[in-house]
Amino acid sequence: MENLDVLVLRTLRDWRIAGRRALLATVVRTWGSSPRPVGSIMALAQDGSVVGSVSGGCIEDDLIYRFTQAYAGRGEEKAIPSGPPSFVKYGVTADEAHRFGLPCGGTLELLLEYDPDPQGLAELVTSLEQGKLVRRTVRLSDGAATIEPADTPSDLAVDGERMANTFGPEYRMLLIGAGQLTEYLATMALFSGFAVTVCDPREEYSGAFHVPGAKLVHEMPDDVVLSFRPDRRSCVVALTHDPKLDDLALLEALQTEAFYVGAIGSRRNNDARRERMVEHFDQTEASLARLRGPIGIYIGSKTPPEIAVSVMAEILAVKNGVPLPRDMDVAQAKNSLDVQPNDPGTLVCGVPER
Repeated sequence: MENLDVLVLRTLRDWRIAGRRALLATVVRTWGSSPRPVGSIMALAQDGSVVGSVSGGCIEDDLIYRFTQAYAGRGEEKAIPSGPPSFVKYGVTADEAHRFGLPCGGTLELLLEYDPDPQGLAELVTSLEQGKLVRRTVRLSDGAATIEPADTPSDLAVDGERMANTFGPEYRMLLIGAGQLTEYLATMALFSGFAVTVCDPREEYSGAFHVPGAKLVHEMPDDVVLSFRPDRRSCVVALTHDPKLDDLALLEALQTEAFYVGAIGSRRNNDARRERMVEHFDQTEASLARLRGPIGIYIGSKTPPEIAVSVMAEILAVKNGVPLPRDMDVAQAKNSLDVQPNDPGTLVCGVPER
């Protein structure tokens, strides 16, 4: 599954190039709880086709009804929407919040852009497809939009004159090892909007790996990390349990801006990995501070799909800047429960104990 923003903008571009009337809705403010964060976007075509989301569904339904009626010249809004962008609020009253399925006390405000310029959209989509980080600024007086390169991601900003929203390339995940756990984790990552690359030079594993949408490569993992060039929207996860494959790849990943670098394994294996890196690769506790392991959050997972859920949850928490309680850390939780790691080589439900 591709990045949702790119999908929305590409679809809107195609509608506009084909001459279809359409609008772009952006969540610009929220108060209290809200279903979707600020910066979320949705595109709506004149025939009611919609892509993206600004809520749990009810607000989308209202927008579809209001503007398809307007395009058809029926209902309260018979004029075809056009002109400068406009703001609309949902959930101002308790009754309205309930009607639109907003959480208790939730209110959100949307900016609606009518018939965005197709050439500007094409330029924006091209930049995103090339992996660029782009800031799009909309002038509220007339809806004119400009795009410019952005050095760092930033939150949506809106004032009385303009709205600026930063769009970045899709998040990427590099998985070392093509085993069963990788298949589950790759599938979850794809549905979470990550572009997934799986690296495994071992024919006995890579030959059986098949996850539609994931790219499979066969070079040595450390070389793949170098060519992958992880950035702040990338994560690298080692899943082979083989130091010859995992260690060098992890060391290369730690030299990058990847927001998450981690490896599967038990507490004992994790400690042994750190000792190897200090003894043989001149690493220090400081240089290994970003290395996560055992990875995942503690949910008592034993099977490959459960472990994949645990790992994906931790990756998403780190991506979204959510601090995790210490008692959800795998090592901390197991130490607190006084659960001893299994002996090396022992399997639990077909996967090594973490």
